[in-house]
Amino acid sequence: MKNATLLGLVMAMSVGTSAIALEGDALKELAPKGKLRVGVAYAPSATPVFVARDEAGGVRGVPRELGDALAKRLGVPVELTVAATTNELTDACVNGTIDIGFMPADDTRRERVDFSPPYFVIESTYLAGASTDIKAMADVDRPGIVVVGINGSTTMRAAARSLKIATVVTAKSIDEALDMMKAGSVQALALTHDSLPKLQKQLPGSRILDGSFQKVGVAIAVQKDRPAALAYVKAFMDGAKTDGTVRNAFDNSGLQQLAIAP
Repeated sequence: MKNATLLGLVMAMSVGTSAIALEGDALKELAPKGKLRVGVAYAPSATPVFVARDEAGGVRGVPRELGDALAKRLGVPVELTVAATTNELTDACVNGTIDIGFMPADDTRRERVDFSPPYFVIESTYLAGASTDIKAMADVDRPGIVVVGINGSTTMRAAARSLKIATVVTAKSIDEALDMMKAGSVQALALTHDSLPKLQKQLPGSRILDGSFQKVGVAIAVQKDRPAALAYVKAFMDGAKTDGTVRNAFDNSGLQQLAIAP
């Protein structure tokens, strides 16, 4: 009995030591500068992917809240980088100028960075301009139709793959894409469905098309070859979905109607 108790104590100490070592490695890989450098992308309105400006000029949204929660868990301060596109965040993560980034995890990005489990699944569709006769997905892929997507975004890549006849052009930001729609130089905007309702209000008469041409999860990206960092963000995301952290971030951004990824 005494030997069994001693063995249990040794095993518990070993597990505890391993856990501490893993967290120490994760801290070195996730916050090598002593702070968590969090990358988020900006849009006119907050979505599960994008942050928006608040009244004080700062940024708010799901990625911001989740980045803050992860830094708090690690016990380090946050340094926030706000980019115009998630493609910029991918590059910054690869280059090591940010430690984590929030973005859709498509196959192209998975070749460059690693991801936590998804916290949201986006569905990409089109916003059709008021002056066009586009009413359904099948109406988009025709001669004379020009579709704009955000440069380097997973939605733009998916639109370019699926459209065989229509022309696909890119914009540097959502604001630039909206300007192109308002000017009538493009007939449709390819973007995630959750992003479009508030943008539609800026384009009277425009229509959000039913259906989707792509579905992909949104997750936390980390540099490749960072096993402890990857393990930590995976565990963090699983816990954040279970303990209500993700749900609260959605609700605080006015996204109560959106479902969290399982």
